[in-house]
Amino acid sequence: MKQLSLLIKPASSLCNLRCKYCFYADISSMRHVRSYGIMTEKTAAKLLENLFKDVEDKDALTIAFQGGEPALAGLEWFQDFMGLADAYCENRNAAIQYAFQTNGILLDENWALFFKQHQVLVGLSIDGSLRFHDRNRVDTEGHGTWERLLRAKKLLEDYRVEYNMLCVLTNELADHADKVWRFILQEKIDFIQFIPCLENLGTAGSAIPANQRGNTLKPARFAKFYMQLFTLWRQELQTGHYVSIKFFDDTANWFLKAIPSFCGINGRCHTQYAVEADGSVYPCDFYALDSWNLGNLTESTLSQLFETERNRSFLLEERGTPSVCINCKYLQACHGGCKRMRNTMYYGENGVVCGYKMFLDKCLEALLETVQNHFPQHD
Repeated sequence: MKQLSLLIKPASSLCNLRCKYCFYADISSMRHVRSYGIMTEKTAAKLLENLFKDVEDKDALTIAFQGGEPALAGLEWFQDFMGLADAYCENRNAAIQYAFQTNGILLDENWALFFKQHQVLVGLSIDGSLRFHDRNRVDTEGHGTWERLLRAKKLLEDYRVEYNMLCVLTNELADHADKVWRFILQEKIDFIQFIPCLENLGTAGSAIPANQRGNTLKPARFAKFYMQLFTLWRQELQTGHYVSIKFFDDTANWFLKAIPSFCGINGRCHTQYAVEADGSVYPCDFYALDSWNLGNLTESTLSQLFETERNRSFLLEERGTPSVCINCKYLQACHGGCKRMRNTMYYGENGVVCGYKMFLDKCLEALLETVQNHFPQHD
């Protein structure tokens, strides 16, 4: 039995919001074709046909839908796609799971019922403070979307749809861990993941636009946020209430079980198979650029795309070891981290401060002790 996973963008980079830090808007703006529009029925059918050529008896498949905003493809699109994918799985005696990352604006009762029927894990994008959410996550007219997001959250709860929260951790928000934690408790959030706000690929190493200067996360602020959040999280856990924070979960899994939940943490990249609306495949969502286009899933199978010279170049690309890492006691447990996040959560451009090391020095021992005491199965 093997596990296959891919990320599909049924609406390409189309979106009904204008988030001020959107990394995919930056990436798509650098391509020859900025948006491939809505994936056609023909493209969806052909890529599924080729996808399932690599699926065998009892295999497990995960398909995650992202964008842009995937809901722009319409509910009928997903009904048709999942109906066809489920039929392939039944014929292959394989299992399939779906995930759906959304800003929540278009969700209604029909969407909620569909998610529940198909056991779709929904990710809701939110910035864990009204002030910063409505400053950065605005609609096409510049209006904040906080209240609309909370309505979507309540809708999913009413229909008992499994969901988690995804929060972009900006440099400003990272200074307010207490407010973020207060929101988590007030809204009874059980699962949340923080994504570092990245510098644009188009501006990396150069002047950052004015509307991004306060957003791009810096390593020291990354460390400060998680050190403060850990104290609050640990105190709450000691009362018997557990909140899953992906960074803490991943760190414990890595140091206790050697499970590499962090992308790039074991010193190399892995092919993630990000599929654009025209069927084009890229090795990573962060690098969905023309220069890293592996081919098209309507013309090749995943295994064939994996064997391309371009994919091998991506996987084997030399990342180098910065001087700040050479004598670090965590080097073999970190390897410099994800190359796309190095400037935000690791050592940064100046190579002096490593946010990840700062957090580990301060909190690792207490984190592992806490996890082992409350979750003995981690031993």
